[in-house]
Amino acid sequence: NPLLRASNPLVTDLEQEVLDEYSRLLGNVNKLSDKLSDLAGSPSSLTLDGLRLLERKTATVCTLLKASVYSIVLQQQIFNESEEQQQQQAQQEEQQQ
Repeated sequence: NPLLRASNPLVTDLEQEVLDEYSRLLGNVNKLSDKLSDLAGSPSSLTLDGLRLLERKTATVCTLLKASVYSIVLQQQIFNESEEQQQQQAQQEEQQQ
């Protein structure tokens, strides 16, 4: 299509951006259509096995993420407690002087 060329003087920059986006969208829709055709043509047991594997991997990632967040929160609490203890010790030393 000649309008899809960036050098076309009849199309503004904004119109060219819109045409480029539609072109990318068309490519993505075609890829999706191909994938859906592949899924429809393959036995459902293969699809289910793939989904089960994906579910297990997702659950593992979720567990690791939760553990990482818990570790960060725990480290922050320990850090805050040690800072509080240092401040209390500094206050006690000031009071003793």
